[in-house]
Amino acid sequence: MPKVVVAEAIISFVLYCTWFDSAYLMKRTLVSLESSGWQWIDFENPSAEELQEVAEQFGLHRSSVVDALQPEHLPKYEDFGLAVFMIVRVFDSEAHREADTIQELTNKIALFYSKEFLITIHRLPTGLIDGVKEKYVGAAQVQTTADLLPKLLKAALRTYVAPAHSLAEELDYYEAKTFLNQQMPPLTRGLYHLKRKATVCRRVLRLSEVILSSMQLKGLQPTEMQDLKDLYVHLMTQFDEINDGTNHLINTYISLSSQRTNEVMRVLTIFSAFFLPLTFIVGIYGMNFEFMPELEKRYGYPAVLALMGLVTLVIYQWFRRKGWL
Repeated sequence: MPKVVVAEAIISFVLYCTWFDSAYLMKRTLVSLESSGWQWIDFENPSAEELQEVAEQFGLHRSSVVDALQPEHLPKYEDFGLAVFMIVRVFDSEAHREADTIQELTNKIALFYSKEFLITIHRLPTGLIDGVKEKYVGAAQVQTTADLLPKLLKAALRTYVAPAHSLAEELDYYEAKTFLNQQMPPLTRGLYHLKRKATVCRRVLRLSEVILSSMQLKGLQPTEMQDLKDLYVHLMTQFDEINDGTNHLINTYISLSSQRTNEVMRVLTIFSAFFLPLTFIVGIYGMNFEFMPELEKRYGYPAVLALMGLVTLVIYQWFRRKGWL
């Protein structure tokens, strides 16, 4: 068989396997209706046609399906009778270091919830779904969708725990750089990104509060809801502290920079105060007029030098008395 034919066959097989894998990953039944009496279906990067079929099958609201396809949508909660629709945003651990927007720092997961089904929709691969499945579903710790939903939301909130610790450590680093260095390092860029990340995380969590407050009315387990609320309050407190600490550090950094600039100007002003009268004296005797009696005196030159020294001494004593030296 010619080598070209073999190569084409191999490429076709690889492409087919890639297509098959992507098609398999696009829709997964993580919990089947036959085995549990309810089902959990996960969609990864679905098309509008596929979600429309699901909407018709489960009676989902059309506008909610449209919102589920928008990657930039912010957290929300909607109860349309047959099911509940919510959007959560999870922190992207692979985000660029200088990412500072909601779309760059977080990924969206849309959820449709009822007693009979739980549908999760996301555009990018995420380990959160598989982690919840292995930890809770695989270990038979959830029996209903009401048991599973708080686990998913708690896992989504916990994606902000590591960023909170990381931002707190960065804040400590910048504080040490600001207060312990003799020379003021250029920290404005780093402080800006630190503040932006803390602000974005705080905003996403603040918008997610409506989900927690609305879920308390759905009759979910009180202990699970209390754990969710405690985690939410803990994260909000952390990001509030980071945000406030960053604002204070930025103000302190600007104040110290201004203070050091003022110190430089103070030194230059002192030098100017010393040399201004001396320059005035030198300017007078440098005019080269024909009739200047001092120029013909035998001790004229040392007398002018003595005058300049006396002026310098007087200025020095005056500055010392004022506390400027």
